[in-house]
Amino acid sequence: MLGRTARPLKGNGLMKVNVELDCTPEEMRRLFGLPDLAPLHERYMNALGSSMEGGIKPETVEALVKNWAPMGEAGMQLWRRMMEANKPK
Repeated sequence: MLGRTARPLKGNGLMKVNVELDCTPEEMRRLFGLPDLAPLHERYMNALGSSMEGGIKPETVEALVKNWAPMGEAGMQLWRRMMEANKPK
């Protein structure tokens, strides 16, 4: 399905064509030949959940957040405030 009518661009004789695809993200992933990472994501989430249930040290959380927070010290402060606000009493 064309989004607009194809038309020649100024002077170079090339055509501009817009194509609209109506499909799910899963169908698009398959169309582009990208791998299905759902099983890997599930394993990662299970491992993360297991480590959280088994008790996790504050140093481990800080190391994780450092990798997740590209904003440097400001990002670390934000994560620290969020974790402290949700600490069990």
